[in-house]
Amino acid sequence: MTKSMTEGSPLKLILQFALPLLVGNIFQQTYNIVDAAIVGRYLGTKALAGVGASSSVQFLVIGFCVGICCGFGIPIAQRFGAKNYNAMRSCIFHAGLLASIVAVILTVICVILCPSILHMLSTTEDIYQDAYKYLLILFCGIPFTLLYNLLSAILRAVGDSKTPFIFLVISTILNILLDLFCIIILKWGCAGAAAATITAQACSGILCYIYIHKKFSILKLSEQDRKINSSVMFNMIAMGVPMGLQYSITAIGSMVMQSANNGLGSVYVSGFTAGMRIKQFVMCPFDAIATAVSTFCSQNLGAGKIKRINKGLSTGVTAGVLYGLFAGIVLIFFGGLLSRIFMSADETDVLAASAKYLRCLGFFYWALGILNICRMSVQGLGYPGRAIFSGFVEMVARIVASKVFVPVYGFTAICFADQSAWLSAVLYIVPTCFLCLRKIKLTKSEC
Repeated sequence: MTKSMTEGSPLKLILQFALPLLVGNIFQQTYNIVDAAIVGRYLGTKALAGVGASSSVQFLVIGFCVGICCGFGIPIAQRFGAKNYNAMRSCIFHAGLLASIVAVILTVICVILCPSILHMLSTTEDIYQDAYKYLLILFCGIPFTLLYNLLSAILRAVGDSKTPFIFLVISTILNILLDLFCIIILKWGCAGAAAATITAQACSGILCYIYIHKKFSILKLSEQDRKINSSVMFNMIAMGVPMGLQYSITAIGSMVMQSANNGLGSVYVSGFTAGMRIKQFVMCPFDAIATAVSTFCSQNLGAGKIKRINKGLSTGVTAGVLYGLFAGIVLIFFGGLLSRIFMSADETDVLAASAKYLRCLGFFYWALGILNICRMSVQGLGYPGRAIFSGFVEMVARIVASKVFVPVYGFTAICFADQSAWLSAVLYIVPTCFLCLRKIKLTKSEC
């Protein structure tokens, strides 16, 4: 069912939209945690390090896929908000066409460059084979990642965040069951964990497509909708590619940070991997609120309701900061306990590294509430280039921390690299967000 966010209480609409996204993200991250826990418990900490050694490049590639699909959803949401359904369907067609092209190009490049990527990340020999098998299989599943994320972005653009959540839950449960089967029964090792992931993603994408085809008549494309239009194509590229690059640029900094951490040895790689899984889980509400606020801004921009955009943005930032303070307290006091999900208590060095990483993150988690929501809102308002620059700022901050401070302070510098990136990006994105709102207001008043 489609849902307009141009009428009614902004807080109520944002929370209603964000709740299914939040639960869906929690299920997704729960899978990531269970995946790492199964690998760590049944295959050992070396295998866990192999899975985690390439987590930054996974974020780079998958982040680009997610970002480009979210970017494609912005023009769709704007036209849905303006009730221009013919133009909306044309955008959907061009989004599908572009996503197919990206899937082919990205898969071929990543598969060919997989060994070079792992060497660039300073992956040590004792974990290289596990890391290679895991990453190669994930790269082969890129088309399924794009399929699910594109269809989810289209549904969210028309106000339906519940359906993607349902299929994500199905995918997560399937993923966990396949993990257990492939690792414990078939004994495929790290390759089994990756095979389970792409199989579950394929199922969720296919189910999402079948559901849209049968239930959403407003999204069905006619022959007229399937005509290539250069101006629409350019608009979709202008929104999607910068948003994908924003995720990727951020990930480049994470890759440099991971390379520096990999050079510290498998103990710190395993500790960092466990900490990253917990960090990503705790980030779920940020992502849900930010996506809800971005869709709210996009639809109301299309409807020309500028005052509602201001209300929605302030509501979202307040909610993000309050949650960030709560999450930070949890990480500070319970990070060590949470890390024991992934390994036995006698892995004291690995547990200490993970707990230290999470404790340092906790003091600055509130900044993510501001960064994520303001950045997604800037994207939703049609300024992806400015959102990209915030990612560039993050990248530079992580690279400086990794290249300058890790050689001197070791893992302690790794523990503060993310925070330096978040705070640097916040200093840029907050005034940028206000400037974008002011520019839109002036443009609308002149029309």
